[in-house]
Amino acid sequence: MEFFVVFWKYLTTSAPYLLFGFAIAGILKAIIPDDLVKRWLGGKSFLSVVRASIIGIPLPLCSCSVVPTAVSLRKAGANNPATSSFLISTPESGVDSISITYALMDLPMTIMRPIAAFVTAFFAGVLQYFFNHETELPENEPVKSHNCSHCMKQRRFGRKLMDGIHYAFFDLLEDVALWLTIGLIIGGLIEFFVPANIFVGVNGILGKFLILLIGVPLYICASASTPIAASLVMKGLSPGSAIIFLLVGPATNMSNIIVLQKYIGKKGIIINIFSICFVAFIMSMLVDWIYMSFSIPVDFKIARHDHHGGLESWIGIICAVVLIFFLLRGIYYREIKPRLK
Repeated sequence: MEFFVVFWKYLTTSAPYLLFGFAIAGILKAIIPDDLVKRWLGGKSFLSVVRASIIGIPLPLCSCSVVPTAVSLRKAGANNPATSSFLISTPESGVDSISITYALMDLPMTIMRPIAAFVTAFFAGVLQYFFNHETELPENEPVKSHNCSHCMKQRRFGRKLMDGIHYAFFDLLEDVALWLTIGLIIGGLIEFFVPANIFVGVNGILGKFLILLIGVPLYICASASTPIAASLVMKGLSPGSAIIFLLVGPATNMSNIIVLQKYIGKKGIIINIFSICFVAFIMSMLVDWIYMSFSIPVDFKIARHDHHGGLESWIGIICAVVLIFFLLRGIYYREIKPRLK
């Protein structure tokens, strides 16, 4: 029974920010046409690396849906460096994951997470620009697209906005429903069962390398990784070690690596993995230094959230109920219904 109290605490704390993040994701989907993104990332210019690193940060794509989008960009003319930068910054950060980071953690981690995503993506793009020549694309492979940008132009803004909101709360949320639910459950399990300060011993260099080894093959989206990371910090893990998990987990997994090597080459995959691990390790040292040097207390919001009355409590409860509905709906339509056939 006590576990469900802890789990409900996670839901009521994170649900308002998650729903807000998905709403912003829908708005971004409505106002940023796909063909505009393709134009920004196309060509051979080094500026495309910077654009890809910046554009990917707020875009509402998880680690599973970013692959067909990146392949579409590659086929539309985006170069290897821009494609690689997009593949890293997009799953590592997003308006939904930034929102839940602020909900469960604190402002410094909320700021450092997208900055770290940009640095990682930019560093990988630079290495790709100088060391990875263009690879030939596989022929006769159709790329799935969620919508037709030409048709979207013909619609009024109100219809575009409704389509964007529908994409965010149905398509995008269906993509992440299972893993976000698992992430929330694991976060609650860690909070309830794991003794305090048990992870203090993995904050050294060897511990950070261990987190890297765990995170590289792990399949988890940015939003789902956040409650797990928050719970680990509350049990003694340093913020720097936690940011390794937040960066490496969403950006690398074995299934994506196997698919993407056809489009950016084996050398491109090696460069991406090296860049993600190297920058994540450096950023972890920097984040720990910032928290220690400025005496920032590791007092994440999830640890300070108590049951209280008033409008804020009711907003959390209502949002939690709405979030549960969308999560259960997403799991049913994406995981259960196909198996029933």
